[in-house]
Amino acid sequence: MPLTRKAYRAAILHSIADPAEVGIEASYEYFEDGLLVVDNGQISALGHASELLASLPADIEITHYQDALITPGFIDTHIHLPQTGMVGAYGEQLLDWLNTYTFPCESQFADQSHAEEVAEIFIKELLRNGTTTALVFGSVHPQSVNAFFEAAEKLDLRMIAGKVMMDRNAPDYLTDTAESSYLESKALIERWHGKGRLHYAVTPRFAPTSTPEQLTLAGQLLSEYPDLYMQTHISENLQEVEWVKELFPERKGYLDVYDHYQLLGERSVFAHGVHLCDDECARLAQTGSAVAFCPTSNLFLGSGLFNLPMAEKHKLNVGLGTDVGGGTSFSLLQTLNEAYKVMQLQGARLSPFKSLYLATLGGARALRLEERIGTLQPGTDADFLVLDYNATPLLSYRLKQSKSIAETLFVLMTLGDDRTVAQTYAAGNLVHQR
Repeated sequence: MPLTRKAYRAAILHSIADPAEVGIEASYEYFEDGLLVVDNGQISALGHASELLASLPADIEITHYQDALITPGFIDTHIHLPQTGMVGAYGEQLLDWLNTYTFPCESQFADQSHAEEVAEIFIKELLRNGTTTALVFGSVHPQSVNAFFEAAEKLDLRMIAGKVMMDRNAPDYLTDTAESSYLESKALIERWHGKGRLHYAVTPRFAPTSTPEQLTLAGQLLSEYPDLYMQTHISENLQEVEWVKELFPERKGYLDVYDHYQLLGERSVFAHGVHLCDDECARLAQTGSAVAFCPTSNLFLGSGLFNLPMAEKHKLNVGLGTDVGGGTSFSLLQTLNEAYKVMQLQGARLSPFKSLYLATLGGARALRLEERIGTLQPGTDADFLVLDYNATPLLSYRLKQSKSIAETLFVLMTLGDDRTVAQTYAAGNLVHQR
């Protein structure tokens, strides 16, 4: 293949560290007039345009964006493919919401053509919103994961997904068995894990919907394939926490259930964690596990407020999750708008640079993919976005008043949404143009 080299000129911003660890000023790089050079799907250079332009061949194609900001692609560490059709379902908290809306909606994925149709819509929505990597729950049906990976593979996306394992406390039409979930997951792993930029996640829905036998087999899959992911839910809702205590009275608490079945580890991501205690945060951090912070969902379902300062105190990896369909938007910009409010309600501040970190490098670290995605460092995959300062009349007017990149970034995160994303690139390919 001939070498394809392209360059992109605009204001450029990326996170290089967690502001909680290094302070805000040392956590990012900003180039007011920057240049990003991409060779064969990877970033080969990043810097000030004035310094880099002279080193480029005369015939290189340079795309120059005015009134725009290039950032890394966004990373969504918790989202449900089969719930795309029930976003914004009215009136319930978690457990009733699952029974009333979620389970009937997920049952439709027994139909292959339905799974394929929704996978296409879902991936288009991710890319329209600037999400280039997501950790995705399928349904209990293997075809939900096959359809998703087939659609993602065509666009060479870095995506992680898994078939839900659920053998109790759900309708008969939506349960598997411990053994069938193991065998079906294994077949999906053999077919997809490590193919192109795709990865598989062992996916027990949450402790109440898996028997001890199924959780044991989930742990067995992780031991058989050492670089797999594991995703599930934890401590989202107070009723749910009590239910887990009733179902597993022999365990110390919710996290201890997963710990007992050997589901904690460096590629394990636990969604929500709203009601975790100090000891549980410490144990998650100790095992290298991560939490997905899902503010729009936690507010919409009335679940509670995630304690980000407590997670930071324990140096626990935290990514951001939209949690569609409990969450109400595919947009990580909108999700950050809600995250800011969640912190405000707890008397804490969420700086725009910490927000950028959560949506990019923080998510990459939660997924142990920071060598590949989450920044614009040379050598990483060219997954990046172009955010348009003039996306809406209000945004355009408001940003004309901005006096700093911090203010600009915060306004993008409060007033921005899918319209703000002018272009999305994955592995150097343009995969969405507004």
